[in-house]
Amino acid sequence: MTSKETTFRAIHEIENDLTEQVAYLESIGKSYEAKRLYERVTYDMEMLRELGHCSGIENYSRYFDGRKPGTRPYCLLDFFPKDFLMVIDESHVSVPQIRAMYGGDRARKTNLVEYGFRLPAAMDNRPLKFEEFETLVKQVIYVSATPAEYELIRSEGIVIDQVLRPTGLLDPVIEVRPSMNQIDDLMEEIQLRIEQEERILVTTLTKRMAEELA
Repeated sequence: MTSKETTFRAIHEIENDLTEQVAYLESIGKSYEAKRLYERVTYDMEMLRELGHCSGIENYSRYFDGRKPGTRPYCLLDFFPKDFLMVIDESHVSVPQIRAMYGGDRARKTNLVEYGFRLPAAMDNRPLKFEEFETLVKQVIYVSATPAEYELIRSEGIVIDQVLRPTGLLDPVIEVRPSMNQIDDLMEEIQLRIEQEERILVTTLTKRMAEELA
């Protein structure tokens, strides 16, 4: 919920930024983009005045939050206690994904701004930069069978090995066979399973191989 005072203050700031951005686009020869931006944002402001919300209101979050340009957005981590413990599962995959979120979002938003679909303030409605994320998490357990260099450095040598599988199940025995006559060999193995009323799952390296095998 947002008060009317906050909404009207946000609209005033949006209007000022709209005037500046339209003038900028026109100055670099992007009159069509300037017209598009003016119409879109003007409509959004009218919706905010009449209904208190508009489609894509998250792109104006900086105005409603009272944040300065470039400052990070608020997120769920801001509501956690200072001594909370974070567990990052499959950290060798999760950490790079967290690191890449900001760049991917910024590339998309930059195009929206350049072509007059959004105000520059839309880029402040974004994921955290990785450096910002690191400042919010003080205690982390990285869970991974293949930890990357980042996790090993951050762990400062405190690494716990889990030798036994938690379920108590044994890893299946893998048999590597020659590629020569592999289809005939596969069909023989399939026939053996059919005779035992079992099912078979065959995986291939490419979609084309799967189509040929089918």
